[in-house]
Amino acid sequence: MSINPLHDIRVLDLTNVLAGPFCCHQLAHMGADVIKVESRGSGDLARQLGADAELNRRNMGVSFLAQNAGKRSIALNLKNERAKEVFRKLVRSADVLVENFRPGVMDRLGVGYSALLKDNPRLIYCAISGFGQSGPLRDLPAYDQIIQGMSGAMSITGSETSAPLRVGYPISDTIGGMTAAFAIASSLAQRDRTEGVFIDVSMLEATMATMGWAVSNYLVAGRAPQPMGNENVTASPSGTFRTGDGLLNIAANKQEQFEAVCKVVGHPEWINDARFVDRHARLAHRAELKTLLEQALASRSTDEWWQQLNAVGVPAGPVYSVPQVLAHPQIATRGMVATYPDVPGVGRDVRVVRTGVKLDGQAPSVAAPPPQLGQHTDEILAELGFSAQDIVSLKQQEAV
Repeated sequence: MSINPLHDIRVLDLTNVLAGPFCCHQLAHMGADVIKVESRGSGDLARQLGADAELNRRNMGVSFLAQNAGKRSIALNLKNERAKEVFRKLVRSADVLVENFRPGVMDRLGVGYSALLKDNPRLIYCAISGFGQSGPLRDLPAYDQIIQGMSGAMSITGSETSAPLRVGYPISDTIGGMTAAFAIASSLAQRDRTEGVFIDVSMLEATMATMGWAVSNYLVAGRAPQPMGNENVTASPSGTFRTGDGLLNIAANKQEQFEAVCKVVGHPEWINDARFVDRHARLAHRAELKTLLEQALASRSTDEWWQQLNAVGVPAGPVYSVPQVLAHPQIATRGMVATYPDVPGVGRDVRVVRTGVKLDGQAPSVAAPPPQLGQHTDEILAELGFSAQDIVSLKQQEAV
């Protein structure tokens, strides 16, 4: 199998910030030629976002660098009629278009799905929005924070005293982008397709689709999910426990795993204790079991308990910070992190994560670093058949 299965696919990425760029980030790593169509002058808003203020000023913000390696950038003013002509020619060369404007924006510009089908009848058009292309909320603006709150995800994140809490990274944006990438890849797999495809991705619905267990407990069993902090709703002991020097996650979800925990920590008598004898008893006495277990775990370090528990088949692991997990050999040796030396516009090496996939043992990768705004405008225009004089004229008319 090729590690570039989308090598013959061209994707037009008209997206901003995260959901759309993350979608196209996945497609680029699968070999697609992703052309980032950015607004002339400002580009993707993510270019101005991130922890390094100087890079934000240079229009190469860390938030942009994280999701745009391997893409080419062309800068167009889609309010300019000549730029629209360029864009429609670009559409004729493409297989996929991805945008995350509010519903109706592309139509008002004259380059919506119906209009573009005249240029490319087989176009796969993916629109990512907060609430989808229909319904009473379709026209409302929505960022990740808004969707996390409205999806119910925040209501079950945190403990009884701390919830609702937002998940610590933009999970709804990311889920929306992953959902879009899956839908696009599925549409591309239909090789005998003769018509275009309109993909409507709602970040709200995409987030809820990943909450299946929590949602189904209410839909099927009538039990509304509650925030449980670091505890597992289905099993005990399954959660985060304090050791002699830190924290340890233990997931003893099966009876034999619970019994193994009891033996490892030196309390085999818990196995036959009426409070803990089976799954339902342990759930009813979760707090008592956690207190006893943490008292036993206090005698040794997280690393010691981690090794001993895994040795007897009990899933367990430390609670790492982001720097710690990046340094761990499990990540450091599997090609998860890409390094681009001396990136133009940045002036130093840039390290970013790739995808969480290996194809035939190899990590899909892209050779080029994230692009500067409009870096490939001349190159792409030339590919489309525009002469050097045409390109000068387009620039003079502020189309590109």
